Amino acid sequence: MKIILLAIGKTNAKYLQEGSEQYTKRLSHYAPFEFKILPDVKTTKGLTQEKQKEMEGEMFLNAIQAGDVVVLLDERGKEFTSRDFATYIDKKMVTVAKNLIFVIGGPYGFSKAMYDRANEKLSLSKMTFSHEMIRLFFIEQIYRAMTILKGEPYHHD
Repeated sequence: MKIILLAIGKTNAKYLQEGSEQYTKRLSHYAPFEFKILPDVKTTKGLTQEKQKEMEGEMFLNAIQAGDVVVLLDERGKEFTSRDFATYIDKKMVTVAKNLIFVIGGPYGFSKAMYDRANEKLSLSKMTFSHEMIRLFFIEQIYRAMTILKGEPYHHD
């Protein structure tokens, strides 16, 4: 199984880019992981939020293959502790044959087509964070889950 994180648009904040790169590199020792960034939708004055979500959704759907398990990072998703998330990842490593794809939506969230395609929804918090910050937070949580599964001292209860 390969873990893939899909997001829309580049991160402008250098510290967030560097943090994401650091944890992505650390993750390579534990599991196949890829962080894919799809291009921003070109917005115009006539583009509604709904239309932007639809266009982003089309790009996401084009990056997903049949047989992939798709998990939306969504405020209405299931919440886990870090240990529970590690258990979740451990189960997925056994049951997912192809790719486990986590998707971070754009600034307005996901299209109906993405909700229809998703296998699950997961929430990192009831709070709202920028879609750029969530990248770093989530990659760190995948790394943390791997260290928990390996019994390494990174995580403290």
